[in-house]
Amino acid sequence: MNSLVDMIIFLPAILIAITFHEYAHGRVAYALGDDTPRLQGRLTINPLPHIDWVGFLMLFIFHFGWAKPVQVNPYNFKGISIKQGMMLVSLAGPGMNLLLAFIGMLLIRLLGPYQANEWIWITVQLLQPLVTINIILAAFNLIPVPPLDGSKILAGLLPDSGTHFMYALEQYGMLILLLLIVTGMASRIFLPIAGFLYGLLNALVFLI
Repeated sequence: MNSLVDMIIFLPAILIAITFHEYAHGRVAYALGDDTPRLQGRLTINPLPHIDWVGFLMLFIFHFGWAKPVQVNPYNFKGISIKQGMMLVSLAGPGMNLLLAFIGMLLIRLLGPYQANEWIWITVQLLQPLVTINIILAAFNLIPVPPLDGSKILAGLLPDSGTHFMYALEQYGMLILLLLIVTGMASRIFLPIAGFLYGLLNALVFLI
């Protein structure tokens, strides 16, 4: 996003991506027995409760921002361990973004032959940022560094000793993440993931 025009074009996709990402976290936590997201008004697709205004401002200034994380109390989970419950809650966000990207890619394919129609052409132009933003958001959040979702997904897959290490790493997570971003290592990690996810979704679209 190199200009104000780009920001305006991408803004709807960004709002949709972060809103449904956070909503998915809250909805899965609620399904597992934790009422915290509902009590805090996060079980909604209204973007406003999900926006961190500092992170939103940073998005316009530095082209890197963040949403307001959904608070979860894993001790409220029922019928599942805290470790596995947190893994499912964390998977829900990137999973929702991939679902949105898949729907966008499918619609682009279906509408592609009809782009001579002005409104269909405009729709396709708006769908392309939706696909891009959702794939990037999913890929970035899959980096296994706290506080990103990937850290809790990995923690759920590791033996207990590895899980404890990942949770102990949380106190240094933001520092590690900032270092990865400043040094450019974050891009080297998540861009190949994004490429793989795009290829996978593209293949699924063409199977339909």
